[in-house]
Amino acid sequence: MTAIPETASSTRTSPEGADFGHGSILIADDQRDILEALEFLLREEGFTVDTVCSPGAVLRSVERKRFDLVLVDLNFSHDTTSGEEGLDLITQLHAWDGTLSIVVMTAWASIPLVVEAMQRGARDFVEKPWDSQRLLTILQNQLELGRALRKGEKLETENRILRDEKYPKLIAQSRAMRPVLDLIERVGPSDANVLISGENGSGKGLVAQALHAVSRRARRTMVSVNVGGLSEGVFESELFGHVRGAFTDAKSDRVGRFELAEGGTLFLDEIANIVPSQQARLLRVLETGEYERVGSSQTRRADVRMISATNSDLHREVSEGRFREDLLFRLNTVEIEIPPLRERRDDVPLLAGHFLRQHVRQYHKTIDGFEDTAMKALMEHHWPGNVRELDHTIERGVLMATGRRLQRSDLALRAPNPTSSRLEEMSLEEVEGILIRKALARHDGSVKRAAEALGLSRSGLYRRLQRHGL
Repeated sequence: MTAIPETASSTRTSPEGADFGHGSILIADDQRDILEALEFLLREEGFTVDTVCSPGAVLRSVERKRFDLVLVDLNFSHDTTSGEEGLDLITQLHAWDGTLSIVVMTAWASIPLVVEAMQRGARDFVEKPWDSQRLLTILQNQLELGRALRKGEKLETENRILRDEKYPKLIAQSRAMRPVLDLIERVGPSDANVLISGENGSGKGLVAQALHAVSRRARRTMVSVNVGGLSEGVFESELFGHVRGAFTDAKSDRVGRFELAEGGTLFLDEIANIVPSQQARLLRVLETGEYERVGSSQTRRADVRMISATNSDLHREVSEGRFREDLLFRLNTVEIEIPPLRERRDDVPLLAGHFLRQHVRQYHKTIDGFEDTAMKALMEHHWPGNVRELDHTIERGVLMATGRRLQRSDLALRAPNPTSSRLEEMSLEEVEGILIRKALARHDGSVKRAAEALGLSRSGLYRRLQRHGL
């Protein structure tokens, strides 16, 4: 090994004039003396250094912390000649983060391995025993390249947002939505499982997309599946896949949703609708990270971030025995509750304007705004279908409009029904009391006939009468 002359400074300048140091490096080698020598050298040059001894430890480290560069040996103690462990590790690191700089260490006799390592994602190599000056120059060059790639990726993401290309657009300025936006910002970059709750049409899928977009998995796929629509017979096949011959219609191997989402995000919608047997299968994956394709004994590991959504009260479902409490604990490390549109009316003009521009482009119409009466109608409407209903209303208005501004008549909104609106704002207990009173009045106070009309037993109705103080 060629020693580097000592200097008074802890950083060193390359022939091109660039300063060494100022980067975080992970070193992976199964020989302790090599790790110690490299750590001493790099720390002296101002780098932040972590060391590990196995491929598994490398993967665990990059999951916990972001590194600028990984310096990795190709051969470890379990496989000292073929380099397969190191090559597989490079493949996984490159898949995890395509901008991560990977430099391999090898002997000259392993040059064919170096070629394959470069094909799998490594950017440069260092021979053993290394020349310290060359090693430092390579590391500095790759750190600068990695920073440039990450900067370019950030700029591309920003440009994609500005061009509005398939990027989740959360339009919200109301006070009711501030907690939602705050949670997305704080929780999104983590791998925490998130449960999104809210009424139908309130935007649960859009929040899931936003969480994925700000996560470190954003470069990978987000796979969505409505698990509530899966029958018990196809649930395992859809989520975990199957092998040929696993059942009558299994004509070929099939990749499941967990496998499709590998390294990315799996979004399970309508999670409250899965039956207990399916809940148990899902819980096992969340607890162990392991699953098998239907008909296969090969255990696979799932590396996915789980986001789920429901319009039901899962805590009530648990208390009434329809949903497993241990599964709920696994799903809702963080819970995000989306308020209905009627509670965030300040967002209606913004959303309406967004949908108007969207549908004007879609249908090639010349419309540039809303008449005051039309906007007043939008603001006063109760929106039982939430943001989805508003979108469909604006689309219908664009199709029906004959002028440059949308009229109230174009929207075809029904006049608000005070009784209906009041009922929607009531609790289930309050609505039940009203229905019981109406049934008794309709049947002249006859408990027997009222019970029959309500589909209850007489004893069941008596219990409800007592509870409501009737």
